[in-house]
Amino acid sequence: MVTRYAELLLRLRWFVVILTFLLIGFAASGVKNFSLDNNYRAFFDKSNPQLEAFEAMQDNFDKSDNVLIILTPSDGDVFTAQNLSTIEWVTDEAWQTPYSKRVDSLTNFQHTIAVDDDLEVAPLVTNAEDFSSEELTYVQQVAFAEPMLVRRLVSSDGKVAAVNITVNLPDSSLDAVPEIATFVRNLKQKIIDRDPNMEVRLTGVVMMNNAFGEASQNDMATLVPVMFLTVLVVLGFLLRSISATIATLLVIVMSIVGAMGLFFWSGRAMTPPMASAPTIILTMAVADAVHLLSNFLWGMRHGIEKKQAMIESLRINFQPIFLTSLTTVLGFMSMNFSEVPPLAHLGNTTALGVAIAFVLSVSFLPAFVYILPCKVKPAKANEHHPALEATSLFIIKNSRKLLWSISLITVFFVAFIPQNEINDEFVKYFDPTVDFRADSDYASEYLIGPYTLEYAFHSGEENGISQPQFLQKVQSFVDYLKTNDKVSHVYTMTDTMKRLNKNLHGDDQSWYKLPENRELAAQYLLLYEMSLPYGLDLNNQLDIAKSATRVVVSTSNLSSNQVLRLEQEWSDWLQQNIAEYEVSAASPNLMFAHIGQRNAHSLLSGAIIALVLISLILIFALRSLKLGLLSLIPNLVPVGIAFGIWGLIDGQVGMSLSVVAGMTLGIVVDDTVHFLSKYIRAYREKDYTSAQAITYAFTHVGQALTITTLVLVAGFLVLTLSTFKMNADMGLLTAITITIALIIDFLLLPPLLLMLDEKRQGSNHEKSSTNSKPVEPATV
Repeated sequence: MVTRYAELLLRLRWFVVILTFLLIGFAASGVKNFSLDNNYRAFFDKSNPQLEAFEAMQDNFDKSDNVLIILTPSDGDVFTAQNLSTIEWVTDEAWQTPYSKRVDSLTNFQHTIAVDDDLEVAPLVTNAEDFSSEELTYVQQVAFAEPMLVRRLVSSDGKVAAVNITVNLPDSSLDAVPEIATFVRNLKQKIIDRDPNMEVRLTGVVMMNNAFGEASQNDMATLVPVMFLTVLVVLGFLLRSISATIATLLVIVMSIVGAMGLFFWSGRAMTPPMASAPTIILTMAVADAVHLLSNFLWGMRHGIEKKQAMIESLRINFQPIFLTSLTTVLGFMSMNFSEVPPLAHLGNTTALGVAIAFVLSVSFLPAFVYILPCKVKPAKANEHHPALEATSLFIIKNSRKLLWSISLITVFFVAFIPQNEINDEFVKYFDPTVDFRADSDYASEYLIGPYTLEYAFHSGEENGISQPQFLQKVQSFVDYLKTNDKVSHVYTMTDTMKRLNKNLHGDDQSWYKLPENRELAAQYLLLYEMSLPYGLDLNNQLDIAKSATRVVVSTSNLSSNQVLRLEQEWSDWLQQNIAEYEVSAASPNLMFAHIGQRNAHSLLSGAIIALVLISLILIFALRSLKLGLLSLIPNLVPVGIAFGIWGLIDGQVGMSLSVVAGMTLGIVVDDTVHFLSKYIRAYREKDYTSAQAITYAFTHVGQALTITTLVLVAGFLVLTLSTFKMNADMGLLTAITITIALIIDFLLLPPLLLMLDEKRQGSNHEKSSTNSKPVEPATV
């Protein structure tokens, strides 16, 4: 049947080539819909409970999306006339930031003092360049005494200050984030030009979003060209044919542009994980072409006519290429169990690319190569692969030793799998060389970083925040938080209420406490709000009905496990001490921490389902229950060993690594299928002994498996060059898994086959070891 298909394909070669170009061209035209989603919310499905909680928090209070401009004067003292003047100027300029709705800094902090019986509210610093030493000292004293400033807008040692810009990002715009990032970067340069004494850093949620977008663009611009160059060199070395190399590169390009074009036709936007799709598709598309063309070129080098060589290559490779493509597609499709939409999109798009590569490899590739002139150097008489043949004989001779030693090595590494823990730190998704990562680490050290947990306290009635009992409960939680060494700052309305109570009692420090009368508390708040300038109201702390207040807890750099432990610990405390009020928690930290845990468990289910389907396919395709079940061993062992190695060298399994088990399951099956297909052909069709069939498999497919593995490993190692840790870690662990897969297929699968067929192999072992039965000349 395949032979008839091949003959028809070559007869209609021009039609097939032209139709392919037209169909791929249509699919690729979807690239015109390219868009870049640089919002971290893209990592969460709209029904994600933590995202819903965070959106509800943002709806009740002002949004917390921000840019934090960190200013470090070279003289190490924020409280000089020049440095305060610069901060004052930056504060004014920051209001011009697109979509800005609030700017907070040391200089525009709304300082309150008592003047007779009145409350005076004014910026802490105005016209700083004219300040006397006494005024500078006063500003320093006020700043260090104010909880809302220290470790938030000025460091506790007075060496670092910050200007916080709160922005209102539109829900549907994909251009707002880069627009804001461009503006603040230009502002950064203006600050440096105005005051070379000032070192400037940028962090915050907006800069994190922008870093996600830039990671996508950088990976697309750098990794794909590097991989193309790598593949070109490997293909040229392996195929030794210009026509075959050109045809393979066309298959790769069309697989990539076809899959990516269809992805953009779906209306989805590019995200950082999706940026690795072209490199993965490029890597996967090579294997099919290599197996088909290597057999075709071998035939021509051994005197077989061009048409017949292509037909024969299709005949012997169609089924194993189909099986390996199908299992690879199933492996990538298992990523649909991920709760992270970009990872699911990556799996679907890569699976689509692999499917397109298969179709092109068994249609366009043979037709196109048949059209092109193809000159090959005739092979030498009795050309074979002595190294592969010698390897096979060594493995046959030492099969029992290898079986036991590989088993012990497997057990050793698998024992380290428990050393891994499901963990994530979203800031550490980025390499330390990325400005956002470096600036965020600096901010966390001196001020507040992007690690926050937000708590909304609901009083249950309008204007209920003025209840003394409610305020005392909120304050008790704040006091409890400050005892935790992981907490760097707590931003709370109760600090303002205590300060107002002191002010309206003649600035008597003994009155720095929460008001004990509801009416007085409400009056204080009303008087204060009426005195605040535009843009510096209390909407970031109070809801409109004044029934709820927000407490923002800034922490040191925390892993997802630490975040979840703190959330549970604080939730238990709230249940025991403030059960009478509704308290909700939300933040990007919590979102990433929870999804990392759920994602790992859901992907495990996906990997198990993929394993069952792949096993059934292999049992059916190999027409043997024993071989199908036996193939599970070389398919599962590489993943187990790889995660054991990861437990030794790193131990942190984040969102990206959680997909590796399911993804590589489909890939490692490729080697097993190709090896077994050649083994079965020799064993069944040629009546070889098990040992001779193993030698046949080694000499007929060993080199192709080695080269395709090198291409796969090179492709995934290219991903390790990414500055986006999710892509880099996924590339490294996948490369480790694929390397181990080849080793296992060469050193463990043959002993397993010999053990399975021990009776027949035993009677012919001596004969097979001397290779007395002739083995066909090897292909590559």
